[in-house]
Amino acid sequence: QVQLVESGGGLVQPGGSLRLSCVASGNIVSIGTMGWYRRAPGKQRELVADITSRGSTNYADFEKGRFTVSRDDVKRTVSLQMSSLKPEDTAVYYCNARVLTGRIPFEDDAWGQGTQVTVSS
Repeated sequence: QVQLVESGGGLVQPGGSLRLSCVASGNIVSIGTMGWYRRAPGKQRELVADITSRGSTNYADFEKGRFTVSRDDVKRTVSLQMSSLKPEDTAVYYCNARVLTGRIPFEDDAWGQGTQVTVSS
């Protein structure tokens, strides 16, 4: 079993910054792409950014250079540095990782429980 635990959410004023972190633990053979998704009230979950095991990054159009995703494979963490935050960035942010897990290894998608980010004055 694989667990992803996020941290770093909270309330921030428009224009402010937040850094989200996620650590993976459990029966992990290897980790592929890691990333962040978000779900705003009344909307579907959407990709924010992800990063492959080789370090290639992919960002949603809405972030327009405001966010930076990074990973540390030794610590098994993925982080999202967010700046110039806007009220429309308010959402629950979820960590995701494609993992190879199990005694007989198989690929699986792991998700965190989510962390609330609220951008408001």
